[in-house]
Amino acid sequence: MLSGRTAWFWKGGLAVINFVLIFSIFRCGDASTEEVSSIVETKAGEKEAEEQWEKGYDLPIDEQERKEAENDCSAMMEHIYEIYNAADKGTASNVVLTDDIIFELQKKLKETGYPVAVLVTYSNMENYESVNTFLVNCIAGESGSVVIYEIHDDGGIGRMKFCFDGTDMYVVSSRSIWSKKGKPEMSCISHTRIKTWKYTNKGWFCYELCVPEPPAVNEIMDGSCLIRVKPMTEEQREMSERCVRGLGYQGNNLLCSNWDADHMNEIDFNGVYEYLYAMKYGVKLDPEDYPVGIPKKEFESLIMEYLPITVEQIREYASFDEENQTYFWVRLGCFNYAPTFFGTALPEVTDIKENGDGTVTLTVEAVCDMVICDDAVITHELTVRFAEDGSFKYLGNKILNDGIRGIPDYQYRIRKKKQQV
Repeated sequence: MLSGRTAWFWKGGLAVINFVLIFSIFRCGDASTEEVSSIVETKAGEKEAEEQWEKGYDLPIDEQERKEAENDCSAMMEHIYEIYNAADKGTASNVVLTDDIIFELQKKLKETGYPVAVLVTYSNMENYESVNTFLVNCIAGESGSVVIYEIHDDGGIGRMKFCFDGTDMYVVSSRSIWSKKGKPEMSCISHTRIKTWKYTNKGWFCYELCVPEPPAVNEIMDGSCLIRVKPMTEEQREMSERCVRGLGYQGNNLLCSNWDADHMNEIDFNGVYEYLYAMKYGVKLDPEDYPVGIPKKEFESLIMEYLPITVEQIREYASFDEENQTYFWVRLGCFNYAPTFFGTALPEVTDIKENGDGTVTLTVEAVCDMVICDDAVITHELTVRFAEDGSFKYLGNKILNDGIRGIPDYQYRIRKKKQQV
């Protein structure tokens, strides 16, 4: 693998070689047509390689680097073979392992001492300390490298070798999968320069890869990536799963607007219903069960279970169909929602504070791995009250640091009653 400094000398060497080649053509007047053609072709190939290096993607891979990646991936795959082979893979052609099996594989690879991450939401990286040290050293300008392994939901393994030369960072990414015969095989390998990167106080490694850009491609490609390095606490993970993951920032505005018990008129009650439904029952709302909307009693009962609101207030703030005595509901789709990067963000609880009145305030941050590559697009405080039976109510949400100005305006899929007047 070429470091940035090596690349500088390599490209500088190309310029010298090109000069020598051109000089040779003029000096050797008796050179044959074949020799001249060969010199020209060599020069053109070197120029193309230099241009590709400047682009930063599809960079050449040293043969030793390639073999190292292949050998390492194969060894790691062999290390988890027994667990993968015994796992229930279902009958579908595309294998998708359960989270429990994924964590078993991670625990097994932890034995190797290498950093190991999984793609399960709110999961922690095992053996993260070497990655933390590498990134801290990079911030200080020290060169070095680190390898991170990533277990995919099909049981395959990704290997990312990050190298920093004191100025630029590169990554050699490889992927190993299981063949139909249950043997490990390399799927792909690439060498890319990292355009920008940062290591946040919260412990996220955020970086943007060099990717093809227009006019080379018709559509803009997103090279943004995030890797959690520093672990969440068990309490942070539990609260994230319990209180905010099911809501998110798409299709409802409970977490991305300012509200409390005295100011609830801006909440999209018609939108948030399906998310509260999924949180309570563990399944998604089936549109075929509600062809003319959500029955009044079902809607009001569920909303009041999770929010400090009365029937009269719900009727005032939500869109209600008087004729059918139902609340309007439509599936979120391309005709009522324009996708935004913020809508894909994942809320995670970063702090938990117990208040004197028996309520709990959760500090929540929106982690977005698309376009802006930010581990805290907004920071907000969500106040909840827990009951002895484990249930809870949302009591209010406050976006800090005027962060609401930095996110897209919320899109109501059903126009609010006051807008219909």
